[in-house]
Amino acid sequence: MENTAYFYRTAIFTRTNNEVALADISQPGNTTPLDDWMGIVVSLADGQHTIQELVDYMRVQYQQAPQNLEETLHSVIERLQEGKIIQLSEQAVELPYYLASPIEELDIDKATDLIRKDGYSPH
Repeated sequence: MENTAYFYRTAIFTRTNNEVALADISQPGNTTPLDDWMGIVVSLADGQHTIQELVDYMRVQYQQAPQNLEETLHSVIERLQEGKIIQLSEQAVELPYYLASPIEELDIDKATDLIRKDGYSPH
């Protein structure tokens, strides 16, 4: 996995009570919780940062970072890619309105309208 790749989410998410979950725009209360590592990666997957920047950011979060931190993040990203929740790009990606923020920060009517116009369908 190239650490120079940008990573971005392709799923709508929620961040409540320090927990990240996937959300359904048509049923905002219908969520699928993610484990801690996956939740961190999804919440940070704004398309404007590289995998290396993620590794560096996570390293700073620990007084003593785990030795296998980079490998763990690569594994998490690979699993999220397999689930079509995260994608990689060689260039920065501008996320559409409905993917740019947690669902609780979105205007649901606006998001739903844009989703319809874009032809977006969740994984």
